[in-house]
Amino acid sequence: MMTTSTPSMPRLAALALALFGAAVLVGCGSTRTEVTVQGSTRITKGQELIDLQKAKAQGAVTEREFEELRQIILRRPN
Repeated sequence: MMTTSTPSMPRLAALALALFGAAVLVGCGSTRTEVTVQGSTRITKGQELIDLQKAKAQGAVTEREFEELRQIILRRPN
């Protein structure tokens, strides 16, 4: 009569835990990254000029800086 030995319960549990751990680690090891950006933010020249005027009124920029930046904004293509 031939008998086969079966693994003990703690050994089966350890094996199952090891296999589960390996599966989790493989899933976490992915280097694939996808980013999808939809839409865009566009600030108009008018909004830039309004923001610049507010910065001047609050003292964040001097009159000279205001004029220089205003000219840069106005010269920029749409």
